[in-house]
Amino acid sequence: MAHLNVDIVHYHPQFAQQTVKMWRDSKEKAIGQKEMHSFDRHVYFLNYILSAHYKIELALIDEQIAGMVAYNADEINQLYVHVDYQRRGLGQRLLERAKAESNGKLILRTFERNKNAQRFYEQHGFSIIKRGRENEEKLPDITYEWTNK
Repeated sequence: MAHLNVDIVHYHPQFAQQTVKMWRDSKEKAIGQKEMHSFDRHVYFLNYILSAHYKIELALIDEQIAGMVAYNADEINQLYVHVDYQRRGLGQRLLERAKAESNGKLILRTFERNKNAQRFYEQHGFSIIKRGRENEEKLPDITYEWTNK
């Protein structure tokens, strides 16, 4: 597989439409259901809610959004990779950014039906600490934790 020429950049609203499209496509594929919020609400959430509470970084390949991560020192809120670029090391690069800037511990949630995400997080040192349904989709979810031992 050819080496991907990836740029990691800080999120800027100029990327909003492309980021939301990638996010929705990836999430839909992962959980098998349509996004419940309108595209415009999703853009608003990204620009005004998520970005107010989390650092957001984007993975760009040839100026196209290939992935995103939203995190702070304690938590990863979102991590999505474009469906065409999954299993190529991009998620790992974004995850490493969050780990490097964490306070030594990170929590995140993923959907129980998203087996690829579970495998990914477990391969990268995350352990299950809780199961529940703490999401607006009302789907079973898993809370993971990583600690820098």
